[in-house]
Parts: sequence; C-alpha cells; structure tokens
Amino acid sequence: MSNNTSTTGHLLGAADIRRIAAEAGISPTKKFGQNFVIDPGTVRRIVREADVTTNDHVMEVGPGLGSLTLAILETGATMTAVEIDPPLAERLPRTVAEFMPEAADRLTVVNRDALTVTPDNVPDFNGDTSFTLVANLPYNVATPILLTLLERFDSLGSFLVMVQKEVADRLAAKPGSKIYGTPSVKLAWYGTAERVGTIGRNVFWPAPNVDSALVKFTRYAADDTQAPSHGKSSADRELVFRLIDAAFGQRRKTLHAALKTIVPAEAFAAAGIDPTRRGETLTVTEFAALAAAVQSTAHATPTTDEVEQ
Repeated sequence: MSNNTSTTGHLLGAADIRRIAAEAGISPTKKFGQNFVIDPGTVRRIVREADVTTNDHVMEVGPGLGSLTLAILETGATMTAVEIDPPLAERLPRTVAEFMPEAADRLTVVNRDALTVTPDNVPDFNGDTSFTLVANLPYNVATPILLTLLERFDSLGSFLVMVQKEVADRLAAKPGSKIYGTPSVKLAWYGTAERVGTIGRNVFWPAPNVDSALVKFTRYAADDTQAPSHGKSSADRELVFRLIDAAFGQRRKTLHAALKTIVPAEAFAAAGIDPTRRGETLTVTEFAALAAAVQSTAHATPTTDEVEQ
C-alpha cells in the first residue's frame, strides 16, 4: 500500500463498509440514528467544505464505521472521534490501522455520548486556541449536540456538519421565515451559519427516508463587535436563551404576552422593541438587547413577577 494519503483506495466504499460491519457484528441502529456513508466522494467533499488542513485539530462526533474519519485523517489533521456505541468505538482504530496505517497515531477515540463531553473528560482540546467539528450527526440529536458543544468549548471555532435537510434549513434560517426558531437564534448567538450543499440518500447505508444537507458555521471572535454576546457574560446568555425559549414556546403570541412573566413593560421601551411583535421577527441581537434591558430594569426596581419567582 502506498503512503500517498490521497490514494482513493484508502477510503471506504460500500463493499468495505458492509465487510467491516459483518466482521464486527455491527448493524446500523435506529436508536443511535446510524446511517453510514458508503461514498468516498461525499466524505471528501465534506472535508473540503470544512477547509480541514494538516495543522487542524478536528473533533468528529458519531464516526460510525470510519468513512468520514479516514477522509479527515487523509488531510494530515489530528483528530478525536467521539462515539457512543461501544462496538463501533472499539472497531474504529482497527479500521484506520487497516486502511491508513500511517495515520493511526493521529487518531484518538473516546467512547461516550457527545452530550456528556466536556473539556475535563475530553482534555485533548484544552490547549487549542481553536478547533473544528466535522461530523455526520445523528438526525435526532444534531441540534442539542451542536449547542451543547458550543456552550462547553469556547475554543470550538467552526463546524461543518451533515444533518437532515430540514434541520440544516432551521439552523441557517433568518428572522421572519416560517422555519426560523429556537435553534436558529441560539446558534446565531455564537456565530454565523449557512447551508453549503445537499446530499442525496443513495450515499448512505441504510438509505434514510430524508435528504441531508451540509451546514457550515463560524464562531464570532472574542473581540467581534458584531457578536450579540460582545461584552456580555454567560449569565446574560442564560437570560437571552430563556427569553428565546419563552418567545418561541408560544410563537403565535406577541412578545408582550409570551414574555409577560419575564420582561417588564419598561424593558421593551428601554430596548426599543415593540412588544406587539412576535418572537420569530427578532434577531438574536434584539433578544440580547431585551435581556440587557431586563437586567438593568431589574437592578432598578424588581417587578412583582420577579419578586414572586
């Protein structure tokens, strides 16, 4: 086998995927939302869209049988794969040793649920000024995984993920659209997201009954004045997210009605936001302004509702 890491034979095709699965006694499960990519062109495209280079440190969530893992390693990058399913986590290093032995020392595998990952239990990323997430995420938990990792890892600077097309549309949605909702606004707190392509069903085994799409995200720099969190603390983020949850929990209601137990009338005026608007029309910056107004009015005179709470 050649040491040229761009050799096509290093990546997994349909026959490889089925053989590895059979040898390991692994079958895709609905429980973990597993659909394995069987097309080398697709995983190379994902890595290319993610701009992964030799110098990058990459986190992959849900590596499955290793299709995308090998494509990431092919760039020369160092990576940590987080896999919830013990048989898959155990098998992955063997697959890399077989198909790309020269990359084996650049892979770390962590067997745990991505929703439980922290800088303490996955310390690889502690010393990084910035790392990137590249993943084919399980459809049922994609949004909570992304928001949890962004909250816990300040150094998660970007991600390129493949998710269900509907989820991708929601993550990248802008104010005023019907699909703009909680995930759209919360993700916008951290940075900017865009859809960068669609993926057909035939590149997966088993083929899902939905189309997939790629979402690319770039986190705001700490000193970016465009960031809604500019100059704000995590306590502010908690209040902003509380307002977002309340506004979209009753999205047909006006802000005044949906937020009446949290936002006093004078806070709307202080933030310059019309209380007859609905949550789906607000940008994350407006939600942040409203939260700041709530905090400043609370320091002045606590409302009856706040006293009761």
